[in-house]
Amino acid sequence: MASKLLALHAPPLIPLSFTCSRQNFPTVSTRGCCSTAEDPRRWRDSKKNAQMSPLVFPKKYNPIRSVTVRSSLVFPIKSPQDQWGTWTALIASAAFGTWSEKTKIGRTLNGALVSTLVGFAASNLGIISCQAPAYSVVLNFLLPLAVPLLLFRADLRRVIQSTGPLLLAFLIGSVGTAIGTAVAFLMVPMDSLGWNSWKMAAVLMGRHIGGAVYYVAGSEAFGVSPSVLAAGLAADNVVCAVYFTMLFALASKIPSEASTSTNDESVADRGMNDPDPEPESDNKPPVLLTATALAVSFAICNAGIFLTKYFGTKGGSLPAITAVVVILATAFPKQFSRLAPAGETMAMILMQVFFTVVGASVNIWNVIDTAPSIFMFSLVQIVVHLAVILGLGKLFGINLKLLLIASNANIGGPATACGMAAAKGWSSLIVPGILAGTFGITIATSLGTAFGVIVLLYM
Repeated sequence: MASKLLALHAPPLIPLSFTCSRQNFPTVSTRGCCSTAEDPRRWRDSKKNAQMSPLVFPKKYNPIRSVTVRSSLVFPIKSPQDQWGTWTALIASAAFGTWSEKTKIGRTLNGALVSTLVGFAASNLGIISCQAPAYSVVLNFLLPLAVPLLLFRADLRRVIQSTGPLLLAFLIGSVGTAIGTAVAFLMVPMDSLGWNSWKMAAVLMGRHIGGAVYYVAGSEAFGVSPSVLAAGLAADNVVCAVYFTMLFALASKIPSEASTSTNDESVADRGMNDPDPEPESDNKPPVLLTATALAVSFAICNAGIFLTKYFGTKGGSLPAITAVVVILATAFPKQFSRLAPAGETMAMILMQVFFTVVGASVNIWNVIDTAPSIFMFSLVQIVVHLAVILGLGKLFGINLKLLLIASNANIGGPATACGMAAAKGWSSLIVPGILAGTFGITIATSLGTAFGVIVLLYM
């Protein structure tokens, strides 16, 4: 009878573990389980020794205790091993960046920057990982593949013959960029970047000679970290937006060309009498040109990587790949010009994917720490460039219109130079602007690398 009364008044069994509610309170486990029907003293001892949840004993608990916190969410949402999920995010971000250039905001920011920001947001919000095997595929294979596809028009003989005074203005602008790099490096040393400071300066120099394409090649050649690369891209794009606004302001008083009918008729006449029609009139299906462009690009990448390994060249394979494609495009201009439209389309897609990877690899705190110094460096560099090209150009008697297009080709590349010439109605400068920008892509790799290793490294 006594045992029955003891069982009736005894507290219930202590469960093995206490799991807190879905608000993610700590989960606390006790060690062992006791039956007070057998020994009431075990209840008192276990109550003293066990670490109990505050939800069970709100008045008496030890505030210093070991807990395990469990979150109901798992980050990143897409695991690095989820290849399909990661590639879906990368391609979708690249497509969004390309589409954004059709909007006013996208044109202001630039599609590459939009793709970078989307990748950056996806990574830092926990949607995709900041490190994944897919990123290595982009950097090691897709990026080198895009370089030949962009340079199928890099016929150096055509560049020299067609640009004339514009080429001289472009070379003056390149000298101005080199001077601006040295001045900016002395004024804004970018100490927050550490060992990456001189590398970033060299990359920005090449970027302001050959446009945004060299930014990719230079970063790979110097091994700039992804965080610094993304911070530099964001800061430099802000400076470039201000620069292009200033450029159009300087061009506001220059009228458009009076008439383009003569030029249009001459182009039409050339089309009627040209025994070798342009690729658009070719009967070959576009899929064949696309497949051929891809095959040629793969072969050029293979040759460039082989030469890099054979000669033991430091700085990556992109300089060798660039040299090979420029030599071939100059030696066989007709054949490579046919492949250029298909190649450039694929290259732009691959470049957008690359910029998405750059953004996804970035830590937000590194960007906050490094972007301000890069912004000031780029600003000083471009101001000096503009002062040199306008000053020396006036000294050499070069027309202001040519100087502005040449400067645009330096900083923005062939696309922005063509866009400015078309927007201002300077139709005679559209093709020379494209060729000058292409020439800049060709020489930027060598100039940026050499200036960085020979000059900036020892400043």
